[in-house]
This record gives sequence, structure tokens and C-alpha cells, in this order.
Amino acid sequence: MPNLGPAELIVILIVALVVFGPRKLPELGKSLGAGLREFRKSTQGLREELEGSMKAAPTPPAPAPVQTISAQSVAAQSVSAQGVAAQTIHPAAAPDAPQPVAPVPSQSLIPQAAAPQPAPPRKDEADPGAG
Repeated sequence: MPNLGPAELIVILIVALVVFGPRKLPELGKSLGAGLREFRKSTQGLREELEGSMKAAPTPPAPAPVQTISAQSVAAQSVSAQGVAAQTIHPAAAPDAPQPVAPVPSQSLIPQAAAPQPAPPRKDEADPGAG
């Protein structure tokens, strides 16, 4: 916002005096002062409310303590994971009998397509060569 010096304020007051007249100018100043006072009061209330809510906000809970794991338990988990992987890759039970596959038709059963033939010209089409 630009700073208003004394010269600018005098110009503004002269313009206001010419526009509103000497009788309305005190009323205008009074209502302007009341409006500014109300604006400052509401902004101060809003600022206090925001600061109060920021102070009253709960702090996040502390992180859970770190659990120590021994090397033996890690090794045991690794061995059990390898066992599960081995069972998944090489299952103990043989699969059921193989499923029958549908026969593939041979070339003799597939009908051969005829070579494409050009369509005869229609009577309503003009001969493009005649001109």
C-alpha cells in the first residue's frame, strides 16, 4: 500500500470537501472512523481465535519404542521363508491327470477363400475416361 504524505492528504481532504460539502464531511468522517474501528476489532478477534487454536492443538503422540530383534530370530524366519518358497516352487503332491486339449482343425477342413473379383460397373456411374 502506498504511503500517503501530508500533501496527498490535503488533496484528498479538498476533493472530499468539494464532493460532499462542509455539512456532510463531519458525518462522513465519523462513519469512516466507526467502520475502521469495527474492522480492527473483528480482525483482532480473528487473530486471537487463530492463535488460541494453534496453542490448543494437541501434539502428535511420541513414536513407539523400537523393538530389538536377535540374530537367532531373524535366522529362524529366513529358514521358514525358504521352506515356504521351496514348497511353492516344488510342490510335494503330483498334479492331477492332464486335461484333454481340443483338437486343432487341419488345413483340409478349412475352406479356401476364392480370389477376389472386381465388381461390374453400375449403370448410373459415368465413365471417368469419357469427358
